[in-house]
Amino acid sequence: MPLKSLAGAHTALVTPFLPNGFVDWSGFRNNIRFQLSQGMSGLVPAGTTGESPTLDWCEHNKLIDTVIETADGRCVVVAGAGSNSTDEALMASRHAAEAGADGLLLVDCYYNGPSTLELRREYHGRIAAACPGCVVIPYIIPGRSGTALSPEDLAILAAEHPNVTAVKEATGDIERMALTRSLVGPKFEIMSGDDGITCQIMLDERIRANGVISVTSNVAPAAVAAMAAAALAGDKDRAAEIHRALTPLFDVVTVIVPNPRRMPDGSVRVVKDKFRNPLAIKALMGGLGMPSGHCRQPLGKMTANGLDMVRSAARTTWENARWVLQPIEDAYGVDLDKRINDDACWRTFAYDE
Repeated sequence: MPLKSLAGAHTALVTPFLPNGFVDWSGFRNNIRFQLSQGMSGLVPAGTTGESPTLDWCEHNKLIDTVIETADGRCVVVAGAGSNSTDEALMASRHAAEAGADGLLLVDCYYNGPSTLELRREYHGRIAAACPGCVVIPYIIPGRSGTALSPEDLAILAAEHPNVTAVKEATGDIERMALTRSLVGPKFEIMSGDDGITCQIMLDERIRANGVISVTSNVAPAAVAAMAAAALAGDKDRAAEIHRALTPLFDVVTVIVPNPRRMPDGSVRVVKDKFRNPLAIKALMGGLGMPSGHCRQPLGKMTANGLDMVRSAARTTWENARWVLQPIEDAYGVDLDKRINDDACWRTFAYDE
């Protein structure tokens, strides 16, 4: 079987949880069906957005199996299979490959911090050799992993392993991406890992990114897919128009807000809290009436002003570009006017103050 192209828009799927902390399997299937109905090129279960660090391996593998079974060949399935242990990543990758995944998303090994040479030789290369029938996609996100496969080693890796045909770039470094393109050539696929710069790097002639693995598409799949399609077609005006409509949602993938701390001596100091993905997208989904639940600890909740930013993004999008969120009403049978304006739909996602 030929290796699949990743060109287009792929959703980094949220893992919904029930109040008792177990995976909401029914809700997960509903979310998959919603994505399939909206024309997504692919689905990515068990990645960062899917809270892979807090999944056990049974849950992790079942999430991948569920997407493959539910999608039934209607889109590309890229399984999150990375770890800071090569043996664990090999186990997850082999399971996904045998289950029928088209690709393997391998985050650079977090915490133990291997060099780029070690990442190539002892991690990405070993998994690529073990799973020749799957596209292997290094996932470069040094802000979380503390390490990064270099463009040079990526180019060598791709030359050594024909199934290393794509990379997920979440460095935010435009010059690095341009260097990557110059080293890997025109056929290699560069996928955006940052919603907010997807349009920019797809249209940048030095990079010519091929698509996105998106967080925002959990709530706006059709819009993100349309933006990627327009950019791939070279329709800069249409891509930019959709990007503007989506910008309020892009801006709350990560939420940074100052919050007061009352010190033991009674004084008050201000600390800047950074509420990272998937906290905001799960709050947004839950507020809008989609299966999401809360994150697993150590992620928790936002402060009220952080949640207000998420809710404001939903309100602004609904008022200015209703078509972006409209499919949620039809798919989940909810009234977004009521939900966006009902405090009760949102308060559970913020800490009591």
